[in-house]
Amino acid sequence: MSSLSGIAVSPELTAEFARACDEKQTRFIKVSIEKESLVHELSVPLRGSFQEDFAQLNEILQDDAPAYIMAKLDDPPAEWLAIYYVPDTAKVRDKMLYASSRASLLKTLGSTLFSDSIFATSKVDLTPEAYAAHRRHVNAPNPLSASEQEMADVRAAEREAGGLSVYQGSRARTGHIGQTAIKSLAEGDDSVLVIATIDMASETIVLHSSSPKQPSDIGSSLPADSGAYAFFAWKHAPSRRDIVYIYSCPSGSPVKQRMVYASGFNALFFHAKNILADSLLTRKIETSTPTEIDEVYLRSELDLVSGQGTPGSGEEKKPFARPRGPARRK
Repeated sequence: MSSLSGIAVSPELTAEFARACDEKQTRFIKVSIEKESLVHELSVPLRGSFQEDFAQLNEILQDDAPAYIMAKLDDPPAEWLAIYYVPDTAKVRDKMLYASSRASLLKTLGSTLFSDSIFATSKVDLTPEAYAAHRRHVNAPNPLSASEQEMADVRAAEREAGGLSVYQGSRARTGHIGQTAIKSLAEGDDSVLVIATIDMASETIVLHSSSPKQPSDIGSSLPADSGAYAFFAWKHAPSRRDIVYIYSCPSGSPVKQRMVYASGFNALFFHAKNILADSLLTRKIETSTPTEIDEVYLRSELDLVSGQGTPGSGEEKKPFARPRGPARRK
């Protein structure tokens, strides 16, 4: 089989590589280009682990002469590492020949047997330490853009959410809030808004404010540049008062802040449900735009139609009125 350079793999090299694959006792096979052919130059048997034997390459390779090294891996033992050694000090013609022949070499020997490859321009690139660094690079996850990393961090925090044990500091402060402002929501007959925020220094939930509010006041009451949790006790009908849990975290908030708020979202909700009757705490709402929350928004989220007092009840259906037919002729 010819390559782009016209240099083919010799039958002797093919036979030597096949023998090494079958017997699994050869660590390195050195390949060089001689007389327009890829030939077997040297075989080195297994002595220790792959990492230990790797140090032998310093003796096998020459400072100015390019070469290919087929190195058998320990795990899995049937796979090989292809090393392309073309030193910077090699002749230009040799560099071109070795660069244009490597594809033919792998294809002839069996490219599926090679699970990794290394390009080296100096012996310094082929030390056990250099190979260990190469493997760390290969196994490292693909780098993320700034926005991708931000979303990954937030999603990780959200996956961890769901219990007060997410972060210990917020658990202690949540208990304090539960005995005061949240508990008072079940009492009275007014519309009241309780807002809690997180002290980022200690990562504990603290009471921000508690006061009578109307739905139209919520958007302007929530922090515009930082996260917040809010409980809105809404008297939206003469005989109906519901408590809505609101999680607000503007998209422009710092990444760490968004992570901490996401991790405490469900923790505070379930803590509040332990204090309030389930029938009162009816719905969770999340928003990244606090100013969008008003009465229309709440009614839409709660499936309420103006004038109806029960979530999901909708408008009262009127009976179908049949259109009157044409008048009879006299």
